[in-house]
Amino acid sequence: MTSTVLRRRTLFPGLRGTRRVLVVAAALTVLALAGTFLLDPFRNFQLATAAAYFCATAGLTLLIGMSGQLSLGHAALMATGGYGYALTANALTEAGVTGVPRFLVALVVAVVTATLVGFLLGLAAARLRGPYLAGLTLAVVVAVPAIATVWSGVLRGDQGVQTAYDPVPAGLDRLIALEQWQAWVAILVTAVVVTLLALVRRGSLGLRMRAVRDDETAARLNGVPAARVKVTAFTLSAAGAGAGGAVLCFVTQSVSPGAYTLAFSLLLVVAVVIGGLGSIGGAAIGSVVVVMLPWLVGAGTAALDLPADLEQRLAGNLSVLVFGALLIVVMLVAPGGLAALRRRRPAPLPTSQPHPQQTPER
Repeated sequence: MTSTVLRRRTLFPGLRGTRRVLVVAAALTVLALAGTFLLDPFRNFQLATAAAYFCATAGLTLLIGMSGQLSLGHAALMATGGYGYALTANALTEAGVTGVPRFLVALVVAVVTATLVGFLLGLAAARLRGPYLAGLTLAVVVAVPAIATVWSGVLRGDQGVQTAYDPVPAGLDRLIALEQWQAWVAILVTAVVVTLLALVRRGSLGLRMRAVRDDETAARLNGVPAARVKVTAFTLSAAGAGAGGAVLCFVTQSVSPGAYTLAFSLLLVVAVVIGGLGSIGGAAIGSVVVVMLPWLVGAGTAALDLPADLEQRLAGNLSVLVFGALLIVVMLVAPGGLAALRRRRPAPLPTSQPHPQQTPER
């Protein structure tokens, strides 16, 4: 208990509750925006991609870690947000709407569309649990390519939907590059989404989610509407995934079913497990790992100067193997995820209170 109090007082000790969450979120957002000036265009692209993943993993860690519902289909919810953004942005472009208004309207439509799909899934998920719930969400992500093929006139089949070019707004084009502007947009959207999810996690709804996760029967006996809480958790998590899909479409200017496969959906689950279930900071760590680990593996194999056929066979497969090995190591060393390693450090003793043996004699 004492260590917890000391740890919370490390940053902004005079703030508590919602005000502390808002101040910490604003400070981290400013630091992230300032950090884009230190990165080259490719690193800014990776930062924007990690921010898009962070929207989805933050919602997923709220769903799995807080309410205890396993979802293997969050890639489909990200695809829903991406398609909603792309189709709306293209329609607005044809209507003559461009720039920031087009992005905001398309983002809202993407989030609303993914939220509605998540709400419908949540209604079914509230009646299921365990492997039955996982099977339902698994069927959704498997059906994404089939849906894109059936509605190829709108969703363009396997090729997906391309969006119009989003230049840097006038007034900022002399200050920042395109990749830095994309990183700014991704960071700002992620800051809003993750802050709202963090407030939900700390509020009464988060407390009800934990009660349903720990013992649903006991929660019902204490007046907690378990089904409503589970549906709300699924809906909020889908909103985060939809925002992440929209941001990813904004950064890559395209959305296609091949980008939201079952493997990617499983990768999102692995990210929140490696980072730490139920931890927003763990979701951020997992998102960075998902983006950086394949690049590090590729750079390592390129530096080894392997034969061309062996390098071709390792491409795309070695990163999956490393992800599996990392997951096993984290589960053995830190079952609570990488975010829990910081909490294991012993808290320093307060220096303002003198040790009893050092108290001067009168």
